[in-house]
Amino acid sequence: MSQFYPFTRPIRILSLLILATLAVVFPTAAQQSDPKAVRPRQVFPKNEQSPDEVLKIDTDLVSVDVRANDSEGRPLRNLGQEDFKIYVDGTEQPLAFFQVERRSGEPRPLAMVFALDISGSMTPEEMNRLRRALNAFSERLADHPALYAVMSFGMNVKTVQKFTSEADKLDRAIERLTKEPNGLSTHTYDAVDDAVRMLVRHAPRTREGRLIKRAVLVVTDGFPVGDTVSAPTVIERANAAEASIYVVTLPSYSRVLPAALQNPLPTPLDVSGLAELTGGRSVYVDETNYEALFRALAEEVTSAYVLAFYPPEEKRHDGRFHTIKVAGPNGVTLSQSRPGFQTAKQ
Repeated sequence: MSQFYPFTRPIRILSLLILATLAVVFPTAAQQSDPKAVRPRQVFPKNEQSPDEVLKIDTDLVSVDVRANDSEGRPLRNLGQEDFKIYVDGTEQPLAFFQVERRSGEPRPLAMVFALDISGSMTPEEMNRLRRALNAFSERLADHPALYAVMSFGMNVKTVQKFTSEADKLDRAIERLTKEPNGLSTHTYDAVDDAVRMLVRHAPRTREGRLIKRAVLVVTDGFPVGDTVSAPTVIERANAAEASIYVVTLPSYSRVLPAALQNPLPTPLDVSGLAELTGGRSVYVDETNYEALFRALAEEVTSAYVLAFYPPEEKRHDGRFHTIKVAGPNGVTLSQSRPGFQTAKQ
């Protein structure tokens, strides 16, 4: 038997190596095939989500923000999912997701771009009041998980501050705003278009399992001049990005109107439907109500309901535009953030 020893020893060693390898491979394979096996959970930072969560919300789910007011115009915040119905191309769809923006202890995350007019028509006093009003706006939303960016526009569109959650950076960006000395154009639509692109590229869609409110706050005198992008294009892109546009028109506009007029005439921005067709709002400020109005606007931006649904299978990738209509209880006035959604062709 001793003559075979030189051969059996390497065979035994090789056998042990094979057995060790099988002991590692087969339990792993069994665990993967066993649906009850516990898999390690990947840990994501608080402001991020797992890829599965983002895919489910961003790709399959279509969401729409809805504001509800009573007959006196007061916001209604006590409605439930059963109070709403949603229709796609006239056919009712089951709600897959319902969220109240203003819920005690759970403020909705916000990503907002301030698009600020610094063209030559802005007065120095308006610039000072604007800075104070924007500070009041951000302070009103201090309890919200919020990201802010600042853009300025006149003859050119510039990014003054990229998205940040740091109040000091936002304050410094607002303080750096200076009026263009002799601006000959006011690229308002270009600025909003760039702001929407910024939201799409750099603002997360969800945070801690909650849909982030995307919004652009435009502060201007109301006269776009020299834009390269049309209003309908900006509205279409904003709706595709699920971003609402809020427009604040400053007193410099009203000073060119006859004193006999009690209410300002519609500005070109009003006529375009930029705010209303994206679920936002257009407001005017006078010499005294800057900060109060901005605080009220901050409350409105974050006071709504979020409804979401899965489109019918045949409409998810047909490359067409589909209308959305939200219905509520009798006597309740609803304002929805988007008229419909555009699907990609596949």
